[in-house]
Amino acid sequence: MALFKAWRYVARVELIDLDELARDGIRCLLLDRDNTIVPRTTKRVPEAVRAWIDRAHELGFSVCIVSNNLHSRLVEATARELDAQWVGGAMKPFPFAMRRALDELGVSAGQAVMVGDQVYTDICAGNLAGVRTILVRPQSMRELWYTYLFRAFEAVALRGNRFEGE
Repeated sequence: MALFKAWRYVARVELIDLDELARDGIRCLLLDRDNTIVPRTTKRVPEAVRAWIDRAHELGFSVCIVSNNLHSRLVEATARELDAQWVGGAMKPFPFAMRRALDELGVSAGQAVMVGDQVYTDICAGNLAGVRTILVRPQSMRELWYTYLFRAFEAVALRGNRFEGE
C-alpha cells in the first residue's frame, strides 16, 4: 500500500461513477466535507454534489462525512442536509475516525471508499484505515493558510497522475 497514493483520481465528486463503485463491492461512502463536497467559498453543497449523494442513497450506499473541521455544527448541519452520518474533528491522517464510522455503519473497510481533496489527510487516513481512496480536485482555491503549504508538497506527489474528467 502506497500511503499517499489514491486508488483513483477523479476531477470532481459528481463524476465518480456510483454504479461502478457498487459493482466493485463498495457499500459505504466516507466523504471529506471542506473543499470536497462543500466549497470554502460558499459553505453550501453544490446542486451537482447534492444530486450525486441523493443518487448514492437511492443505490443503497451508506454515506458518512468524516471531517477535520472543528466546527461540529457546520459538519452536523451538512450531514443533516444530506441525510448522512458524520464524524467531526476526525484528526486525519489518523484513521481512528474512519474506523469508528465503519463500525457505526456496520461495513467492512473493503466495502468503503474515502473521497477527499487532500493527499496528506484524506488519502493517507483512508489508506491507513484500509479503505479504497479517491482523490478529487478541491472545489475552491480558497484554503486555510496551512493547507497552502500541504498543496505545494501535494503538487510533487501528484506529478504524473491523470484525473478522470479533466
